[in-house]
Amino acid sequence: MVLEQEGIFGDVTYDEWSFYLLPLDDDVISMELPEFYRDYFLEGDQRWVGTVAKALHLLNSIFGPVSKTYGIGRCSKMVFDLWRDLLEEDERDQKERQSDLGVVFMIDRDVDYVTPLCSQVVYEGLVDDIFRIKCGSVEFGPEVTSCDKSIKVLLNSQDKVFGEIRNEHFSNVSGFLSQKARKLQSQYDKRQGMDIKQMKTFVAQELKGLKQEHRLLSLHIGACEFIMKKKTKQDLQELMKTEHSLLEGFEIRESIGFIEEHINRQVSPIESLRLLCLLSITEYGLITKDYRSLKTQYLQSYGPEHLLTFSNLKRTGLLTEQVPGETLTAVESKMSKLVTDKAAGKLTDAFSSLAKKSNFRGISKKLGLIPRVDGVYDLKTPNDMAYIFSGAYIPLSCKLIEQVLQRKGWTGLEEVTRLLNGNEFVAEQLSDRNSSSSSQRTIVAVFLGGCTFSEISALRFLGKEAGYKFIILTTSITNGARMLESMMETKS
Repeated sequence: MVLEQEGIFGDVTYDEWSFYLLPLDDDVISMELPEFYRDYFLEGDQRWVGTVAKALHLLNSIFGPVSKTYGIGRCSKMVFDLWRDLLEEDERDQKERQSDLGVVFMIDRDVDYVTPLCSQVVYEGLVDDIFRIKCGSVEFGPEVTSCDKSIKVLLNSQDKVFGEIRNEHFSNVSGFLSQKARKLQSQYDKRQGMDIKQMKTFVAQELKGLKQEHRLLSLHIGACEFIMKKKTKQDLQELMKTEHSLLEGFEIRESIGFIEEHINRQVSPIESLRLLCLLSITEYGLITKDYRSLKTQYLQSYGPEHLLTFSNLKRTGLLTEQVPGETLTAVESKMSKLVTDKAAGKLTDAFSSLAKKSNFRGISKKLGLIPRVDGVYDLKTPNDMAYIFSGAYIPLSCKLIEQVLQRKGWTGLEEVTRLLNGNEFVAEQLSDRNSSSSSQRTIVAVFLGGCTFSEISALRFLGKEAGYKFIILTTSITNGARMLESMMETKS
């Protein structure tokens, strides 16, 4: 249309640039489609499904065929079916190729809503929550740079300081940074007592690197100080205690009281919504009395225009009200002891047609998502992925990936997949002999609807522990705030 308006339509040839994959780091590839989440999970718009299938096909054509694909979720299944059709068209060239990739694991964001709704406490996640990382870079304002201007920094493994602290729990970061500062100072002090020749070598080889490292170190120290100031203001201790109580299912009335106070003090519309959604998902939806009371308080505090937001949250299953029929599923775990598995299965089927409900408590028990720890959880040398949430919770998405890789399929996880409303699949695409043993340890984790930096840190930890190399492919990087903002009809 633009070309026609300008009167040059016939004189110009144009082509489409298929921009599918943007590498944010050695092990993170984003498709930069933040709209994917709202379009698919709220509007039911499937326009991006083909784009993701083509992106996987592109990955396939560069690195060779994949031996196995596991997945869970309706969207994952649709993407996989489209991808398989594309593969069948190119089947001739694929058969003989040596593969560099082992397994692809696809997961829908709505399989695990709890993880993005929890406060992030690994360094990279915190930086994203507070400064918003965009396309792998972040802009630190004057409050961090201690000068008048803002500085844009690329955050990836090339940044030596960031590379070492990105996956660390925030409580370990300041200690590491001060240690790094002392080490840097001692390297600078080496120049004392150098002769001319040594000084020349020092300037030529080391000084530039030290200056660069010094600049990055001061920025990360500034960012840490700012995060600490901001987080103490927000009664972090109380907030974390409430989140952990919700995850474990304890002190629910106290948690509701905290959320009400949060709403009535008008701390932040997004934070209040995040806690409401976390409460709803961990409790199989809210009982009618609580739902109406909290909704009324929210609308009175932040404005009636949020009515549409509540409607959207209900449609996606993020914030729901328990319907009398649905309370059966809340006690289903107790009932399944009284009736046979088959009958329990039928019960679930009967109610799964109702609004999407969360069975978080049952899933949590089956997969052991809340670690039982004697004494204090060791955040310095953690032994499981729960460290990314201060030892309170292992992300469901990452635990599923770990279990399926261990079991080489969904066998033994039938009860879990039933509670997750099914849609799991496994497909063998290539015999194992076409792929080397090292490529079998390379796992592409595909997140449809966004992935958080906390999950990326957890998968890096799992990779180190279990000897896998994880490549994370996501439609975009997300967090609780981004996810809920996309549900809002009014920008707060």
